Amino acid sequence: MPSKKLLLMATTTGYQTQMFSEAARNIGIDLVLATDRCHMLDNPWGDQALPIRFEDPESAAAAVASAGPMDGIVALGDRPAYVAAVIAEHLRIPYNPVAAVAACRNKFLARQRFQAAGLPVPDFFRVPLTEAPERAADRAAYPCVLKPLGLSASRGVIRANSPAEFVAAFRRIQAMLKPSGEGHDRYIQIEAFIPGAEFALEGMVVDGRLETLALFDKPDPLDGPFFEETLYVTPTRQLPSVQHAIGEACQAAVSALGLTSGPIHAEMRVNDRGVWMLEVAARPIGGLCARVLPGLPELILRQAAGELSENRLTLRGAAGVLMIPIPREGIFQSVTGIYRARTVAGIEDVIVTAKEGQKLIPLPEGNSYLGFIFSRAGTPAEVEVSLRTAHAALEFEILTALPVI
Repeated sequence: MPSKKLLLMATTTGYQTQMFSEAARNIGIDLVLATDRCHMLDNPWGDQALPIRFEDPESAAAAVASAGPMDGIVALGDRPAYVAAVIAEHLRIPYNPVAAVAACRNKFLARQRFQAAGLPVPDFFRVPLTEAPERAADRAAYPCVLKPLGLSASRGVIRANSPAEFVAAFRRIQAMLKPSGEGHDRYIQIEAFIPGAEFALEGMVVDGRLETLALFDKPDPLDGPFFEETLYVTPTRQLPSVQHAIGEACQAAVSALGLTSGPIHAEMRVNDRGVWMLEVAARPIGGLCARVLPGLPELILRQAAGELSENRLTLRGAAGVLMIPIPREGIFQSVTGIYRARTVAGIEDVIVTAKEGQKLIPLPEGNSYLGFIFSRAGTPAEVEVSLRTAHAALEFEILTALPVI
């Protein structure tokens, strides 16, 4: 029987792509990579990836069609997921509807769909970038949160507690946005701040039905002014009733968005008024963080190939990841303490991804981390302690970046 052929969409062929490529080889799936890198260079990374233009999904579909029939499609990242939906529709490959993925990528559309489905949503409205922020500040209730419509990973998300902070946050986000032709850069969304604990759910959608693979606690309070994620620990320490409520809310959100198949990564807050969905992304957990869930790439590939089995991961004990935050802007020089960090009980690995000489930009403008720490232990509490202890053992040298004159 010939092996299944899948298209893997990604912005780059980085760590996460390598994990999926390795999983495909292990289970005998023929994986064709497609990225939006430079079209003028012939196979610059030696990976035989198809160079496609994410800003032109129509031409991307034609490029994929030239590579022959595909049995399925997998996307890593929010923008690749949208392009994958367009390609899948053109080539009649099973995937999520284009409109569903578009709603996932647009915070305003997602809020509208959640509201129409009866899910709890904060008061929200969007403001054109051309509007005077002072005028918009008068419409807001405080505290509030300002968000770009299309950026992910908390990038550009800022809390404001007063009109003066609103204006400063608005202008800061405004400076970040670049014209893309997609409309995401034309508005800033304003939402009432939602208090409570935050969680992340990794799941798989099969024929519109959500199956939870893992529910992560985020032990650090995320109250602003910025909302950088650092710690993910699974399994959750919440009561079964809370876990059930989160699962029900996520299913309702998946249905409201119209997602039908494939991986999802959802974020939500929980307080005494219920479960408040922040977003549902039509893609798996990003980057190296996927390492915290062994077997996830294989599961996603098998589902895309139509080789359905139990959509469950076998996780022993507890696991977690600490995304090492960038403390301040500057030029990365070096790190010490990696050996000490790796010898902490429960630590599986410490990976510093920042490179010497790299300019570091923290949130809300930045979109990267210094690296990742992985832990596996008997309980979630042990995982959390090991991650915090390992992080404390690291010392980073960051030089102040001189202004360009």
